[in-house]
Amino acid sequence: MTTTVVRNEGPAAVEPTPTVGSHVRDYWSRVRGGDIGALPAILGLVVLCTVFAIMRPSFLTAGNFANLFTQGAAVTLIAMGLIFVLLLGEIDLSAGFASGVCAAILANVATKLGYPWYVAVLAAIVTGVVIGTVLGFLVTKIGIPSFVVTLAGFLAFQGIVLMLISGGSNIAVNDSTLVAIANRNLPPVVGWLLAAVAVGGYAAAQLLRHRKRLSRGLVTDPIAVVLGRIGALALILGVAVFILNQERSRNVLVSSLKGVPIVVPVIAVLLILWTFVLHRTSYGRHVYAVGGNKEAARRAGINVDRIRISVFVICSAMAAVGGIVAASRANSVDPNTGGSNVLLYAVGAAVIGGTSLFGGKGRVLDAVLGGAVVAVIDNGMGLMGYTAGVKYVVTGVVLLLAASVDALSRRRSAVSGTR
Repeated sequence: MTTTVVRNEGPAAVEPTPTVGSHVRDYWSRVRGGDIGALPAILGLVVLCTVFAIMRPSFLTAGNFANLFTQGAAVTLIAMGLIFVLLLGEIDLSAGFASGVCAAILANVATKLGYPWYVAVLAAIVTGVVIGTVLGFLVTKIGIPSFVVTLAGFLAFQGIVLMLISGGSNIAVNDSTLVAIANRNLPPVVGWLLAAVAVGGYAAAQLLRHRKRLSRGLVTDPIAVVLGRIGALALILGVAVFILNQERSRNVLVSSLKGVPIVVPVIAVLLILWTFVLHRTSYGRHVYAVGGNKEAARRAGINVDRIRISVFVICSAMAAVGGIVAASRANSVDPNTGGSNVLLYAVGAAVIGGTSLFGGKGRVLDAVLGGAVVAVIDNGMGLMGYTAGVKYVVTGVVLLLAASVDALSRRRSAVSGTR
């Protein structure tokens, strides 16, 4: 007699909801596999801040904390644009002096021609877009390596800056709105309000994403991890706003100096904007696809040439924003605007933050983290009385370490099969 066994398979198996422990183990396995992300930059920030705080207690004062934001703002903004170029495995050596050209246009339009600040800002950004379009066209359509094109731009833009400011003088930036960008602060209550809006927006986005993934039966992070991220952001912003709202003026009777620097929300808004573009739009997915494998992206129907040109446009436009902030901080534009160590620090910020020089890996947040590391090194060593030569050596060593970590992590990823 034959017995038929009936199997009751029931509904499709549902992935178990990850626990905090499994989430931590998964993260550690990714790190061991070479996917370290911004971990080195974060650890570097902690170590550097601890060392400088011990050796120079003045490093932890509210005044110096505010200086860190304004000191690294221009470099951070330029680095944001460089992220897009680096994601394709390209380079833009002209970004520093491109920011200088745009700053010179800003100063000429606002000061010499007397137009309103918004016309000057628009002129500077349009100049950056034109520069990026030309560079992208030469790299993409003509086929000249980006290193050569942007090196030529580095030299040419330096000359253009000299011509725009009459061969060596400087142009003052007197418009109160332009000066306020890097030299004024928000009222304390506005700082708290913006922090609350930021935390609330981030919480809403995280919880909505968590809920959507659960409703679709997709694996998502444990709710404890999601709440932990929200709490961490609230703590960081709360502490930062509290410190920045302390009185920093040495003579309160003459003037009061407290509040979040205006340049901070400027950086925050651009960080949110470009992060959204890279991670929530088809354009961003195409950028990562082209950076990962250009030929595969082309076969998938992606307009590779359009993507390649566009990243240079974004890079130069962000260089223009960085130039505007630099001109605001100095209250003028001179032949050194965008020169000296600006490009080196901007590229260093992107790489130190975790963006790969080989393309396909990076986030806009890397520019902020790397810019913070560069600013902390420059600021802390300045407080300790070290010369510019020592600062350059230390920053160069940190950049070399970051590039080495990137290369080793890619090798580890290849061995473990995660890339």
